[in-house]
Amino acid sequence: MQDQQVEQRMLFSLPPGSEQATINEAALPYGDKPINRLEMVGPRALSTAELLAILIGGPKGLETAYEVLTRMQVRGLARANVGTLAQIHGVGKATAARILAALDIGRRVIQSEQPDRPRITSPADAANLLMAEMQSLEQEHLRVILLNTRNTVISIPTIYIGSMNTSVVRLAEVFKPAIDAGAAAMIVVHNHPSGDPSPSPEDVSVTRHLVQAGETLSIDVLDHVIIGHNRFVSLKERGLGAL
Repeated sequence: MQDQQVEQRMLFSLPPGSEQATINEAALPYGDKPINRLEMVGPRALSTAELLAILIGGPKGLETAYEVLTRMQVRGLARANVGTLAQIHGVGKATAARILAALDIGRRVIQSEQPDRPRITSPADAANLLMAEMQSLEQEHLRVILLNTRNTVISIPTIYIGSMNTSVVRLAEVFKPAIDAGAAAMIVVHNHPSGDPSPSPEDVSVTRHLVQAGETLSIDVLDHVIIGHNRFVSLKERGLGAL
């Protein structure tokens, strides 16, 4: 509803024949200005554009916020860097740095709310542990959640960065952290930068090789979780990769 209200205010300010919104934030009623709305109703009631406008600041903050979101969407914003954001008119390096700093504070808050040593009892537990960070990565990352005999997390090392296939994934490198940590089990996790977590034939093949190696080393490979954009797939739940 809040997003719709702001979009309606934008439509009223469109010049005839123009596709670009022109918003004079200074001319908005007191209660419609993003910073005042935040004070009155709290940040959760504001649209993403309004929150971004507060970070951008200035009389054209809301207009610039919509320009940023039109070009990048929220998902793209999470993957942006200072140089990319600074190229958008009205942003600049200092503002781009503020936006990225705010995004990372949010990620750190989410991570800090996780128990220091969480216990994994389901594929959703594994996915939720890493979703906030891994869904925004621009490259594939392969990580392993190392577990003790009570399925409590020992550590989550990153094993590979880049496309994952059977020719690249070396079993010794995947299992070395587990052996060093004395882990009883592991959950393999990697992301699909496309946002679609559907497993590829390579994902299934890699999983099968990892499960077989784990049996030899007496380290259970409990699952392989693929993270997409706000979604995940458990190969164990789908009965893939000999899990």
